[in-house]
Amino acid sequence: MAKEVPSAVMKRDSRHSVVAYVREECLKNPNPKCLYDMLDTHLDPTKPIDDYDAITWCKWLMAGGPNYDLFAKKVREYDSSVMCGLVWTANFVAYRCRTCAISPCMSLCADCFQAGNHEGHDYNMFRSQAGGACDCGDINVMNAAGFCPRHGPENQQAAPSPPAELLAVSQAMMPRIFMRLVFYLREISDPVLSTYTVNMEDAEQYLAYLHSLSDMGAAMRRIMTQALIDSAQYRHLMKGEGNPTFFENSAMKYETALQKLPYPEDFDGFNFDGKTKRRGSSTTDLDKKKVQPHKNMLEELVFWMVKSEFPQSMVTLLLGLLPDDTYKDAFTEAFVQHYSRISTVLASAKDRATVANRVVHISVQLFSNEHLATRMVNSHNLLSTVIASLTCMLHSILVPSTMTGGSLNRHLVVECERGVMKEHCYWADRQRPDQPAVPPGPSPTAS
Repeated sequence: MAKEVPSAVMKRDSRHSVVAYVREECLKNPNPKCLYDMLDTHLDPTKPIDDYDAITWCKWLMAGGPNYDLFAKKVREYDSSVMCGLVWTANFVAYRCRTCAISPCMSLCADCFQAGNHEGHDYNMFRSQAGGACDCGDINVMNAAGFCPRHGPENQQAAPSPPAELLAVSQAMMPRIFMRLVFYLREISDPVLSTYTVNMEDAEQYLAYLHSLSDMGAAMRRIMTQALIDSAQYRHLMKGEGNPTFFENSAMKYETALQKLPYPEDFDGFNFDGKTKRRGSSTTDLDKKKVQPHKNMLEELVFWMVKSEFPQSMVTLLLGLLPDDTYKDAFTEAFVQHYSRISTVLASAKDRATVANRVVHISVQLFSNEHLATRMVNSHNLLSTVIASLTCMLHSILVPSTMTGGSLNRHLVVECERGVMKEHCYWADRQRPDQPAVPPGPSPTAS
């Protein structure tokens, strides 16, 4: 797979000269062959993903030299984030202001809460149980009066655009950086198991690199999200060049994984208008037994996240990009696309409570936005899919009723002692002030 770096580059006498040359080429051409040849070597999917030299080289190339931290600082100067979007996991201390909240699951990180004006408001500090993200700046979740000075629509208008030379290399590199992660997830997939927990230790350093990019703010996140939703780049990189055997094997593993992700069989009896499906009626792709091929890298990453039972590092990475509105729409559609399969993963997960917490973590961030949730209901049958998924989960634990005996006893009832009932709640009632709001559907029991 590895290609020779052009001699014009190799003749340069230092890394500084190489990265300067690459930057010049990226400014002249959005698809620089010299850079791609280098990435074919350093991001070779047949090599370990945690290769320190490869990650260091990627940082050098992006930063234009060894000072990656200085590069990150420069990029943050052009952070025009409307929303904070800081993602946290369980046991993180956050705030909720009922005075400013539009959605009952609004939450704020400590920095945004303390920088905002909440004097005299009805607020509380709580320890998160399922994880969350800061909603500061989101006009669909909280009133603008509660925003801190760093976030809100006017912040985007005030921030200058970054100079082309600062991010030209990053823009050219980003699709291949994400595709390296996709190839890794394909390689570690188990062809026998329908779902499995993934040990992401091998990719820990690589994921830390991706997280560091996301932490640079809106300018870098925009490049990352564009790479994730670019269908043309995804199709091109799926084909691969230089090692046909590897790419053929990778495609086969992907196809096998698509077929293996559990399908809720009871979906055969429903259409997505909430009625019994009639023969020959048309339905959405969600009730097809095989997950449909994905259109971009984001959809495939969501697929692997579901199939591998929601590894925390992937959940946090994908949620961290939600402040980008275009990405948020695309991520929500991908999540809804896989929702029926998520219900089967929840029912059979090795660590059901952990998986359920992470599903809630995602659901709350997406569906607390009323406009987005309504659009998913209208255009992607979200509500019908949630109800059908719940029905399928309950069907799996039906047992004969013991209330009456004899041959007349044909009733089936839900066995409440089964884990699907004991370890989950389905329809949220009044929320405790220290609990995240739970959307309809499978979720962890409040405690």
